[in-house]
Amino acid sequence: MPTFDFKSLDTTHVTIHGALDFDDRADGLGVRRLPAWTRPQVPQGLDVMARMPSGVRVQLYTNATAIALEALTTSLRFAAGEEVRVPFQLQIEQTLHTQYMVGGHAIKPNPNAPQGFEIVRGEPGEVCFSGLSDDMKFCEIWLPHNAYVALRKLRLNDGANLGELPFDSRKKWVHYGSSISHCMEARVPSETWPGVAARHAGMSLMNFGVGGQCHLDQFVARTIREQECDLISLKIGINVINMDSMKERVFTPAMHGFLDTIREKQPTTPILLISPIYCPSAETRPGPTIPDGAGKFQTNEANLNNGSLTLTRVREILEEVVELRRQAGDGHLEYFNGLELFNADDRADLPDDLHPNPEGYIRMGDRFFEKFLRAFVPSIESNQTN
Repeated sequence: MPTFDFKSLDTTHVTIHGALDFDDRADGLGVRRLPAWTRPQVPQGLDVMARMPSGVRVQLYTNATAIALEALTTSLRFAAGEEVRVPFQLQIEQTLHTQYMVGGHAIKPNPNAPQGFEIVRGEPGEVCFSGLSDDMKFCEIWLPHNAYVALRKLRLNDGANLGELPFDSRKKWVHYGSSISHCMEARVPSETWPGVAARHAGMSLMNFGVGGQCHLDQFVARTIREQECDLISLKIGINVINMDSMKERVFTPAMHGFLDTIREKQPTTPILLISPIYCPSAETRPGPTIPDGAGKFQTNEANLNNGSLTLTRVREILEEVVELRRQAGDGHLEYFNGLELFNADDRADLPDDLHPNPEGYIRMGDRFFEKFLRAFVPSIESNQTN
């Protein structure tokens, strides 16, 4: 059985799309979605989320009828005795195969210390996708969106081989957002809402959705600026309210600065600025959002946070930013109202009043494709051939 070590793979035959840095550890190759130069600048909370490979795919070209991946996962475990099954998916064209890895490390909250946790050590595991056709084919293995992964070995059936990766002709989409773009609540990696929309549109996704950490950090703008892509989308606002991290005075110039940085090297790349989806507690009341002990997130009284932002005001500001920049000559910038993806009528799929459930994320992806990507992809293909 041909076996390949992830630490020494030839990138002409295997790539890890969406990972810009790696941790070379004794237990495997850890994946990181931000480049190495950002390490000294990244707050710990963001670093934790950037190491979860939402949207990251192992890409290979092979005639294998069976593909196995060995890895050590680290996942969250909330209930005593709970068996965590970490999802991996193999995509060949539009067909998806799902396998679950059991075991690995587990992070358990410490009931005696509300901010504490303990790590339960486990062993590496393996997922195997079998029954595949024996022709040469482009394969993508979607890594877990809600666990840490140290990649160890890639195995093929006897007689199979790896070929040089063909050119990926799909349009490239770079997306930045919060936990609602990270989508840890999704059932499987391909069912994050950006993943659903990208698959509908036949696009190659790079996802910078980072739970709780979408605060217009300049190192993220510089990272996005360097990516070769056909579309950039920025879903901004909810984390600023969650943490009350910016008042209006700071938020508006920070948004302009983020766009300025991207435009330094992407002057004509289409950028879509997406405002927040529905969140009942923060629509007209400012943050921070705080868990209430009953599984919901609540905000403070408006008069206690003079100058803080609400979702209603954030949507107005983002639309104003786009209009001002278009008037100044940026015809490649558009605004998209997040309520078109998820609104008050969808509240049944918002169990904690903040994060959609798996069905909600799928609906968001379907809607984004129908309302934007369905027309957008043919339009850029037409522009690029003219």
